[in-house]
Amino acid sequence: MKSTNTQFRTAGKSLLCTTLMIGGTALIMAACSSAPPLPKMYSQDRLPQAVMVPAGHQVVLETRATGILNYECKPTATGPYGWVLVSPQANLLDRTGKDVVAYSGPPATWKHIDGSSVVGTQVSVAPNGEYTLPLQLARAEPSMGTGALQNISFIQRVNTKGGVEKTKPCAALNTGEKLTLPYQADYIFWRQG
Repeated sequence: MKSTNTQFRTAGKSLLCTTLMIGGTALIMAACSSAPPLPKMYSQDRLPQAVMVPAGHQVVLETRATGILNYECKPTATGPYGWVLVSPQANLLDRTGKDVVAYSGPPATWKHIDGSSVVGTQVSVAPNGEYTLPLQLARAEPSMGTGALQNISFIQRVNTKGGVEKTKPCAALNTGEKLTLPYQADYIFWRQG
């Protein structure tokens, strides 16, 4: 009798261990499958035509910027007075969250931590809300140095937030007054390819 009971206990323990292992594995797999998916690669499908990069180019670097825009109240070419952008300053993070590019101007200049840099000239813009910077497409000038920003052809500014002042007046009375506004945007770097 003892040997039959021992065999049942051994078989029971073995069955219990197998059940626990299978159940534990299933729980681990379920937990892993509920983790958020990696973000999708950038797509310009939903952008206005004015700021779309022409066919034949590919995304080289996707970045997210947080920075400031410095304005000055002065006469403008389009009207008597307005808030004119004097200089942008931003740090750009790549998809992994690493600080990789410094943005400044004028002229609009992006400098990568690897030493490469690119200067951009605005081609077109598209509105993105009354108090938000417009979306922008810039053509890249020949780049400096070798690295991530070498041979960049276009830079897009998308997903903009903030950066525009519509409530503080700018007139002859406050000519020369300065204003600093925070903003966020994604900068997408493209290369012919």
